[in-house]
Amino acid sequence: MVTATHEASHRLFQEHPEALAPVFEALGLPPPAKTDFHELSPDTTEIRPVERRADTVLMFEPDMGEHFVLAVEAQTKKDPEKARNWAYYVSYLRAKYDLPVLLVAVCRDPSTAAWAMGPFECSVGPWTTQVTRPFVLGPQTVPEVTDEAVVAQQPALAALSAIVHSQSKRSAAILEAVARGLVSFEPDVTRYWFEVVEVGLESTSAKASWRKLMQNVVTHFPGHGTLFEEKYLEGRAEGKAEGKAEGKAEAILHALRVRGIAVPDEVRERITTCTDLDTLTTWFDRSLTVSKAEDLFADETPAP
Repeated sequence: MVTATHEASHRLFQEHPEALAPVFEALGLPPPAKTDFHELSPDTTEIRPVERRADTVLMFEPDMGEHFVLAVEAQTKKDPEKARNWAYYVSYLRAKYDLPVLLVAVCRDPSTAAWAMGPFECSVGPWTTQVTRPFVLGPQTVPEVTDEAVVAQQPALAALSAIVHSQSKRSAAILEAVARGLVSFEPDVTRYWFEVVEVGLESTSAKASWRKLMQNVVTHFPGHGTLFEEKYLEGRAEGKAEGKAEGKAEAILHALRVRGIAVPDEVRERITTCTDLDTLTTWFDRSLTVSKAEDLFADETPAP
């Protein structure tokens, strides 16, 4: 049965196969680029009454190096029947494309992830005819992303981390870091990733936490009166000039922090003590492009 988790997995790896970076790292391969992949049909049906479909099937074709097929499956529970289907997927795709096949299983639950590693054997007595060993993207193999800078640089991996670690003790910290990091993108991009994570969390308890974060942390541009500007950066101090100034100052520091730019104490003090909204708006616009914090004050003379 196709679940929300399967749909999120399909969209994530179909549109952002770079999220497979942990797989390539474990295999000793260079990090993958999105341009190295193209999507293949997930249909592995040969006899019409027995329909079988993998969640996502990709062809990996780098300019240099080995080409192979990736079949990605989201798995939410142990399922012996699915293990048999996986053996079929691998053999079918191997025969169809005459290339090696890597089966990747995406699991949130630690026990399901441990089960999905296999190996799943087809044996008669002491003789093993076939062995299927998926590579599992689960709590044991996907890093816990708690750094907003990493989220800004690798949103696909961050989204995968939020989904895969939804049942871990550090889930709340991961979700908060991912939510804050995603606001560094354009509004449409932020909304896209918010929805990917929300769908991937499906019926987990973490979904409620994520939806709350979505309400409080949304992208913004200063002066546009967005929800993020009003509720998060302004500390919900609507209509108060002091609250607006504090909010805009926090927006500047947040933008610099996400972009990995160091903020000296004297720069931080100048930002946080400024009460002029027009000046703060100018500094925020510059914070999106400057290479160092001091450049916020370009063409300005500090007050004596």
